[in-house]
This record gives sequence, C-alpha cells and structure tokens, in this order.
Amino acid sequence: MRFVIVGGDAAGMSAASRAKRRMPSAEVTVFEQGYDVSYSACGMPYSIADPERSMQELVVREARAFREKQGVNVQLGCRVEGIDPGKGLVYGVTQDGESFERSYDKLLLATGASAIRPELPGFDLPGVEVLKSLEHGRRIKDYLARNRVRRAILVGMGYINLEMAESLRTLGIDVAMVKPGPELLPWMDRSLAGRVQEELDQNGIELYPGWRIQRIESRAERLHVLCEEGALSGDFVLVGVGVQPNSQLAVDAGLELGPEGSIAADRTMRTSDPNIFAAGDCADAYHVVTGGKTFIPLALRANRSGWAAGDNACGGDVRLDGVAGTSVFRVLGLEVAATGISAEQAREHGFDPAGVSIQSRSRAHGHPGSRTIRVFLTGDRRSGRLLGAQMVGGEGAAHRINAVAVALHAGMDVEAFSQTDLAYAPPFGPVWDPLLTAARQLLKKLEQENP
Repeated sequence: MRFVIVGGDAAGMSAASRAKRRMPSAEVTVFEQGYDVSYSACGMPYSIADPERSMQELVVREARAFREKQGVNVQLGCRVEGIDPGKGLVYGVTQDGESFERSYDKLLLATGASAIRPELPGFDLPGVEVLKSLEHGRRIKDYLARNRVRRAILVGMGYINLEMAESLRTLGIDVAMVKPGPELLPWMDRSLAGRVQEELDQNGIELYPGWRIQRIESRAERLHVLCEEGALSGDFVLVGVGVQPNSQLAVDAGLELGPEGSIAADRTMRTSDPNIFAAGDCADAYHVVTGGKTFIPLALRANRSGWAAGDNACGGDVRLDGVAGTSVFRVLGLEVAATGISAEQAREHGFDPAGVSIQSRSRAHGHPGSRTIRVFLTGDRRSGRLLGAQMVGGEGAAHRINAVAVALHAGMDVEAFSQTDLAYAPPFGPVWDPLLTAARQLLKKLEQENP
C-alpha cells in the first residue's frame, strides 16, 4: 500500500508514524517543502525570549529518525505542485529545480496554514516578519541578535502577538501593538478583555486599536508603519493577523472546501475523494457545540487528525467527534483561556444565549498567594445547554478551562455542570470553585428568565 503525505509537520508526521505502526509493510512517503519536521511551534515565542536557547531545541524528532527507526521515506525540500486524482499521482519540484512524481493508493494533504501578510506596500521589507514556521522563528531570533532593536511594532493583537509582546518585553524591547479593528480580543467578554488590557498597560505595552494601516516604509534605518490615524516607528515589525489554510492543491484537484477555504473532511478525515485525506491546519473540523463545520487550527487537533488519517488510510475506521475550540495563552502575568462559543457565535448558530461574569479567587480564602480569577460562562436560554466559557486570571485559568471543555464534549447542560464534583484544597481553589460559582449564577439567571 502506497501512502503519500504532503506536509511534514504535526499532522503529516503523526499520520506517517501511525500508518507504519498499523501496517508496517506500507510504503509511506512524506514530501515536505521545507527542512523541518515534527517541532513545537507553540514554543517559539518563549525561545525567542531567551537568547541562550537554540531554536533547534524545539525540534521533537528529526527526519533522519523517522527514516531510520520507522522506515518512513521523508523527502525534504520537495514541493508538491499538483495532484492527478484520476491517475493517483502527485508531482512537484525539488528546491534544486528537479521534477518528481509519485503514485499513491492513499494520499494525505497535511499542508498546514500560512501566516497572512496584508497585500499592502512594505510588508515584504527586511525586518518585517511573521511567525508560523521554525524557519520564521530562526529568522526573527537572528534579526534580534544582529540588530539593535529598541522598539517593535506588532501588527495584530491575536494569540501569537500577545505572546510575542511578553517575549519582546522580556528582552527589554518597547512594544506597540496596532490593528484596524476597534477592540482588543473582540470575541471575549468586555470585563475579561479589559483585565487583559490593564495587564498590557501596566507593562508599558502601547495599544492602538482602530488604526487603519496603509503601508510600511523604511527610512533613516527605521521601519515606519503608516496608518490613516498616524505613524508608528520601530526597529522591527511582526505581523500577526491570522492564518489561512494551504488548500490550493485541493482546489486544483477539484476537492470540496469548508469554512474559510479549508479542505472539507468528514469525521474519518476523508475529503470528497475517498482516496484523499486532509488533516491539520489545512482542514476543517466539526464543532461539538454547534454540530457544524469550523476552521480552528490548533495543535492538538492537528496531531489527533493526523493519527486518524494514518489509521484510516491503512484500513481503520477511526472517527473524530470534533473540536470545542479550547485554547489558552499567557499574557505577561495572566492566563487567558476559552472553550466553546461566545454569545455572538451562539446567536449566529440559532441559540438564545445568556451569560454571566463572576470574579473569584484562585485559592481558598486566607491562603497565601491567591490571585483574582474572572469567569464568563455562556448557556442557552431555551435548552439550558452549556455553550462556552472564558477565563482570565493570575493563575488557575489554564487548567480549569479543561473542565468546561469536557462538559461541552459531553453535551452537558448548565444545571448538570453546576453539580459536578470538582476537587478542592486551599492551595488550589476555594470550596466553591470559580467554575461552580459561575455555573450557579448562570443557572439562576436561566431559571429567572424561564420560570
């Protein structure tokens, strides 16, 4: 059985390993256009913050190990440029300009996603970077080491740039963040987003929401981000305005697409062609709350969907329930976490959402070191179903959010969640955990509005 995989990151290498375990006789070939496979991309901001650390430490497993230990034929520097589903062929070119083609019985598209660069003048200038691949991380780290960077301009205020704001401040670099949208973390309850903004303000990070960017210019050895509202100057610009799925191969092959141009895949990771699978950041997923398709490119989903594709390409029948969109990131001294859907998303999917915001403590009353923790919990007025949660706190948010994620996968309602037996000890939380307090308050609200 010839199993060809396009893309050698989390989903692709997970699929390759799984396929060889399930069917050792399978001929598994991975084409990766770069030179890195199997690395911890989420660790890049923290590596950048430490000049003594090598970016290479983030590599989990090198291509040589896959070849020697598992017999996976990993081909680096090979860009697949097209698929012929009728003939069962992929074809492309190496970085040396040599053409290649390979036949397949089963094919996996694990082409990932690319960081978006606005199509505006100056976004390709030296010193203007994105952070998505390990090579991007190396380039940024090298730039910061070779240049006297006193001030950085971060275009966008999403997860990556918020993490990078912390990393750059750790290096003693002043940070300004700019975006055309009017709000920081627009998907978040305003009281929680306000706490994140306070943390940024207290650490000297300048925020310029609602500034419409026109171009970037390089003058007098500095970079200038020119906006309709004014100009911001710095020595380095990081662009973090989101990602887009690498789905052009699927488009050219006539495969169906999902949300935001991702490749549509069923619960077995099969595309509209039964011999072609899609997994990782290039593919869509089912959302466990809405039941519909969504595009949420996160690490766990990439690995899990790669495993499923590898099993199923070799005759398995693994089916994935979907995702809840569970995420967590650190902003300086805060943990910020979310799962499920926001009130706005709930309305878009036909729910009648109600939400409550509560403030509690991360440890029991009187226990030293306790920090404030804020919770916003959302439920459906009509059914009482739990829809999502957001949390911000100095500690305790990162792992508490997992309890809500499990509840969402189980389809629990707010009343059932309010009765869950959560752990208690003074160093870890109050008797009434912040999640239980929020659930009780939300249940009261639902009962009052639906007597």
